[in-house]
Amino acid sequence: MAIELSEAFVRLVGPSPVIQALAGGLVIAFMNLVGASLVLVWRNPSERALDGMLGFAAGVMLAAAFTSLIIPGIEQYSGGNPIPTLIGVGLGALFLDRADRLVPHAHYLLTGRPRGDAAKQGQTHPISEDRLSGLVLFILAITLHNMPEGLAVGVGFGAAGGAVDQLGGALSLMFAIGLQNIPEGLAVSVAAINAGLDRRLYAAIAGVRAGAVEIPLAVLGALAVSTVEPLLPYAMGFAAGAMLFVISDEIIPETHRSGYERVATLGLLAGVIIMIYLDIALAG
Repeated sequence: MAIELSEAFVRLVGPSPVIQALAGGLVIAFMNLVGASLVLVWRNPSERALDGMLGFAAGVMLAAAFTSLIIPGIEQYSGGNPIPTLIGVGLGALFLDRADRLVPHAHYLLTGRPRGDAAKQGQTHPISEDRLSGLVLFILAITLHNMPEGLAVGVGFGAAGGAVDQLGGALSLMFAIGLQNIPEGLAVSVAAINAGLDRRLYAAIAGVRAGAVEIPLAVLGALAVSTVEPLLPYAMGFAAGAMLFVISDEIIPETHRSGYERVATLGLLAGVIIMIYLDIALAG
């Protein structure tokens, strides 16, 4: 099944890793748009449902960080040496940490409550939140947290090098991130509606925003590792570290604030199970 799917993908988009990454970026961006558009028909999803879906998204990202990025980065692209990949993990987490102090936390925009470690006026965030619209703040914060996903997909296709027998891991990563983009897109739209934005307008804007960041980052990730091969384990670690930071710093705390921790945990476990199955089924 894995080889047949990989062959069909190559016939459809061609053997170039960069073009494959572009196609992968389009897929995950489209799935984000699907999730954002769900609010048109599911007008008032409950906190319980959202927490379960976001937990699922966290589980998919958690498993993908290890099965599709960290472990291959160490075993296949560093000859068993963990140092380059682990350096990348640290750099990815550090990048998100520093960026989070310059851009308002997604937590503030989702809940309306500031966090104690968020950037303060007159310190690291020079622009007053009062001078920016809620929409601009929201797009900045969520775009920051979607960056690792596009990068991870691009790095996955770049690592495969266009080879049919190596595409399984990249395809499983693309499908998994696309799948978790559905609940993430829905959560973004719900939060925007709660902030007073128009539901139809924001569903469209959310899809455009997703495409604007995930597609070029997928291409950039593939281009970087295709042209500078020694960067590959560092890039895979970087994408994984950034994803792990988002899971721990934003998604899990957000799903554990409304009393539905058990639902979120079960969702996370379901996401881990599905991602591991996809990884084995498509990479085998």
